[in-house]
Amino acid sequence: MANVVVVGSQWGDEGKGKIVDWLSERADIVVRFQGGHNAGHTLVIDGVSYKLSLLPSGVVREGKMGVIGNGVVIDPHALIAEMDRLGEQGVKVGPENLRIADNATLILSLHRELDGIREDAASNSGTKIGTTRRGIGPAYEDKVGRRAIRVMDLANLETLPDKIDRLLTHHNALRRGLDQPEIAFDTIHGELTSIADRILPFRDTIWLMLDKARRSGSRILFEGAQGTLLDIDHGTYPFVTSSNTVAGQAAAGSGLGPGSLDYVLGITKAYTTRVGEGPFPTELNDDIGQFLGERGHEFGTVTGRKRRCGWFDAALVRQAVAVNGISGIALTKLDVLDGLKEIKICVGYELDGERTDHLPASQGAQARCTPVYEAIEGWEGTTVGARSWADLPAQAIKYVRRIEELIGAPVALLSTSPERDDTILVTDPFED
Repeated sequence: MANVVVVGSQWGDEGKGKIVDWLSERADIVVRFQGGHNAGHTLVIDGVSYKLSLLPSGVVREGKMGVIGNGVVIDPHALIAEMDRLGEQGVKVGPENLRIADNATLILSLHRELDGIREDAASNSGTKIGTTRRGIGPAYEDKVGRRAIRVMDLANLETLPDKIDRLLTHHNALRRGLDQPEIAFDTIHGELTSIADRILPFRDTIWLMLDKARRSGSRILFEGAQGTLLDIDHGTYPFVTSSNTVAGQAAAGSGLGPGSLDYVLGITKAYTTRVGEGPFPTELNDDIGQFLGERGHEFGTVTGRKRRCGWFDAALVRQAVAVNGISGIALTKLDVLDGLKEIKICVGYELDGERTDHLPASQGAQARCTPVYEAIEGWEGTTVGARSWADLPAQAIKYVRRIEELIGAPVALLSTSPERDDTILVTDPFED
């Protein structure tokens, strides 16, 4: 009985929400292990759409436990709003189906403000990263700087003032340097005390809880946000998120040892998209790129931002397979390619007149990489709603098999529409 880690193998937005929801029926516990409310999942269940950004996908399933691990940075107001929104849709979120790591870092209003101030300044100087302005990066900075306010701190209001003072010593110095007004102690103190009673009932010692669950034979599903190419170390730096998004973070961001991570499932879109700034070798600024965006409804769940679209980049996904130790992939949105007469796959790059099979770490070198394509004949039939290989056109199967060869990993699941049941299961990660 395996524990499964789900990661994005591209720049995020690969369709993790549906796959995690599909897998959550087989799991007992679903753990979110990194990121914040800067990424989201849309789940479609019985025709009803649920939009999640902080909450683990398992909370919409009766009888499942959702966990927000210590690797996540939590905006308490955003979390409360998300729980209330789900409540309006008939999904009750309480301590019986959601637990939050007591050592998880909180995102405060000063983090959101700083994020916006920096992004505005970067836009004016032409160095914009493309953040969601939700305070994710500044919160992680405070965590690493050892001055963060954590969930457990809400339980001891007597020690909170000293921690706020330490935090404001740093932030007010920053704000003075940015010609911004200082933040008053009472602003942050009131912000924290106002939400303590809503957050504290959910806190738990997550590493201990998960260890007990593992020993009792529970199936645990680890849910990542964003994608491998947005990892702070392994992504297209500096156009990345502020956390480690790769599979190894499932252990660090939850407190369960890496030996308990049995299967890594890489969610992989049948073409490529990314949101925000940064390199994108296979980007299509033409009619095909527009076709992929419109057919695939490529707009961000959280921000609504239009996604950039391009051909499938096998070189990038091959890197993701190696970095994450991916056991198998879930290939999503194959149906978006229906009707294209020719489909291209990037198999490597030309860099300064030489061939390379991976995207280099250097920002300058990334910008100079041009894709080397292999063309494959498209298919006239439809893949929408296919639930077996027999339902797929022969050329669609050929495309899937070629992807497997190029990335060095098998397809474990194949998704053919947003509906959770329109999924072809090749290998059950929980039984592999």
